[in-house]
Amino acid sequence: MNKKIIALVVAAASIAPAAMAQTANPVTLYGRVYAAFENVKADGGSAVAISSRNRVNNYGSSLLGVRGTENLGGGLTAFFQLETAFAPDASSTTFGNRNSGVGLQGDFGTFVLGRWDTPYKTVGQKYDQFSNTSLAGYTAVMADRGNFSRREQNVVEYWSPVLSGFQGRVSYTANEAKTAIVNPGVTSFSANYEKGPVSVSYAYEKHKDIFKNYTGNAASVAGARESGQMLGASVKFGALEARALLEKFKKNGGGVTATSDQRSQMFSLSYTMGLNEFVVQLQRSKNGATRATAATPTSEPEAKVNSLGYFHKFSRRTTLVALYSVTKNNRFGLGNFGANDLNIVADQDPRGFAIGIRHTF
Repeated sequence: MNKKIIALVVAAASIAPAAMAQTANPVTLYGRVYAAFENVKADGGSAVAISSRNRVNNYGSSLLGVRGTENLGGGLTAFFQLETAFAPDASSTTFGNRNSGVGLQGDFGTFVLGRWDTPYKTVGQKYDQFSNTSLAGYTAVMADRGNFSRREQNVVEYWSPVLSGFQGRVSYTANEAKTAIVNPGVTSFSANYEKGPVSVSYAYEKHKDIFKNYTGNAASVAGARESGQMLGASVKFGALEARALLEKFKKNGGGVTATSDQRSQMFSLSYTMGLNEFVVQLQRSKNGATRATAATPTSEPEAKVNSLGYFHKFSRRTTLVALYSVTKNNRFGLGNFGANDLNIVADQDPRGFAIGIRHTF
């Protein structure tokens, strides 16, 4: 009997330090579930119209995450985060496919290694009144229709400390996809100022040996170059908030193809009344069409997105969302929804209404 008691005491003594360490440095479980019912269609142009249809879709990147920290002493903290997106309306989950990594924090700032949103994407999301994974999201025509809204793998990021409202961020994506022909890489940078009712941000991102033309997908192309610049700002006047986002892109497809500069703008105004918020957001984009040489004449695709939104906050964690969005394309344009695109052709105009619930925990 005494031997059993001694064994239990020893076991308890060995377990206690670990339990105390977990209590002092807790691991946090968090998440968001956001789903919406939609009615969508597309018409216009000479193609057969896409008839009205109902859908249930994942919005706002529903996610489940776990994060934790450990105090290493001397003002140094280790942290980790594992975040997974999931679709509440379907089974299509890959573990850790959102912002996930491990890093160190201190007076010097923050370093993180893993998979993470680029600084450029972070700025774009900051000024989008709607989630970029909703019908009205800013990637409908902004951010080179999502090509510059990236969550990079194999990335190292540095975030400076916040000093008098200023913070800088920079990221580098390791060239693990290097071959004898291509050496693709992505570098991204942002500078942010936020104090009181005013916010101003600038972002720059460059893609090496990567090219995406207007009608195609991003691909590794030897000698290709893409770069984007973004300027965002917001200001609050009591219950009113105004936001603006301006972008310019330069593209060269490795000497084989080129485009004229692409320019995009987004403007929004929101009004908060008690637990209710009303939003109007406008997007405009004139995209450089791919052409054989700089001298070859071409017509540029244009797209406009007009969106209205209503948010009712039942509580700090639960919100009812209703929105309507319509995209207008010229005869070369392919502007679509911010997410869950319809399979349109040029000159068709997608439009849709959605109502959903967002819950965070």
